[in-house]
Amino acid sequence: MLQIPQAMVDRIVAHARRDHPDECCGVVAGRDGVPSRLFEMENAERSPTGFMFDSAEWLRVYREIDDADEDLLVVYHSHTATEAYPSRTDIRWSVNTPGTSWLLVSTRSADLELRSYTIEDGVVTEEEVKIT
Repeated sequence: MLQIPQAMVDRIVAHARRDHPDECCGVVAGRDGVPSRLFEMENAERSPTGFMFDSAEWLRVYREIDDADEDLLVVYHSHTATEAYPSRTDIRWSVNTPGTSWLLVSTRSADLELRSYTIEDGVVTEEEVKIT
């Protein structure tokens, strides 16, 4: 189960809607499974069908998380025309972030569609999202 504060969910959804029609992306860091910081990142692909962290920005964010003795808890991004479900690219990319939750927001309609998954060895498992 992913527990995440309402304020972070609000920021993620706002980020997704602001970057639409391109996908947005970012990460959430924290300790002991408790989210504490959200990093909105630039989608280096600037694409409606994919995302990629800018390598320099990703290195800076990763170092900030490591220097603060935090863990990478969540990778989030949006899908702009499809459901909030990991794509084949997401599943391939997830090998770079073992143990994290993949939080997806679909902006294909005005209705909120937010879901979270764990992806281990290519197996996608939906997890409950508890908004605190």
